[in-house]
Amino acid sequence: MTLALMNMVQALNLAMDEEMARDPNVIILGEDVGVDGGVFRVTEGLLKKYGRERVIDTPLEESGIIGVSIGMAMNGLRPVAEIQFMGFIYPAFNQIISHAAKMRNRSRGRLSVPMVIRTPYGAGVKALEHHSESTESLFCQIPGLKVVVPSTPLEAKGLLTAAIRDPDPVIFLEPTRSYRLNKEEVPEGEYLLPLSKVRLVKPGKDITVIGWGAMMPPIQKAVEGAEKEGISCEILDLRTLSPMDWSGVISSIKKTGRAVIVQEAPRTCGLAGEIAARIGEELLLSLKSPVERVTAPDIVLPLPKGEDYYYVNPDRIGKAIKRAMSF
Repeated sequence: MTLALMNMVQALNLAMDEEMARDPNVIILGEDVGVDGGVFRVTEGLLKKYGRERVIDTPLEESGIIGVSIGMAMNGLRPVAEIQFMGFIYPAFNQIISHAAKMRNRSRGRLSVPMVIRTPYGAGVKALEHHSESTESLFCQIPGLKVVVPSTPLEAKGLLTAAIRDPDPVIFLEPTRSYRLNKEEVPEGEYLLPLSKVRLVKPGKDITVIGWGAMMPPIQKAVEGAEKEGISCEILDLRTLSPMDWSGVISSIKKTGRAVIVQEAPRTCGLAGEIAARIGEELLLSLKSPVERVTAPDIVLPLPKGEDYYYVNPDRIGKAIKRAMSF
């Protein structure tokens, strides 16, 4: 297996390219995914390679994109549908919740919906609110959906490949801020990562810091500062938000006794609150301090000039680590 230095955009493109070459039932569809290669050029070159029957430019109609994809998936294809930005996905919410997520149960296992819904999410690139939203918790509450978020190019390649091969619908959230943030070696050829396991980014013994997607770089920077002060931090990357690898979270917090959960989304009803509640229910006697949450405020995402005040940063994460350690 050869390795190539890639950013996340290139790694995602490679995953789709290889899966389309391997399986003729893999279809890509969405707004501008063909001629333009997607708004972030993630599907660039695939139309020329696989043709208009397998890389389909659709109308500006999110509900139609997902509805057609559900029909394709129920009839033997494996559609990879792109929604240009997470803030545009809501017109398709009914299709996702009422049909994609429920079809296996509704048909008592006779039908499945092996489809992937790719969408960039999150702030950090000075875009407007519909282009910068982080509302992953809306999907995590829906049984029948898997919700996956890569944090690095290597993770993106392995997780998207596994998502395309999964027999059920997967919401695949791509952190906009991380698309071209850095490069790392990515294997050319088959490479899959499990959708059911957290990633141990760094072992530690004093405190567990949990995050996903675009939050991993600020977490790592905050931990670098904390470790200079003698605090040993363990970092977990959730990878799959639903169903979550709860055993991996439990194992880490039993060891450290402290937890900081970092999410880009606003605080109220976010995934960090659910994780904190479960830690309180199941690990209360293992805790040495209250669980800390670092989140965005409960406001509409501000205009670009205000984004730096809104966005989670290493300083806020570092302060949460210190609060937990000094309790």
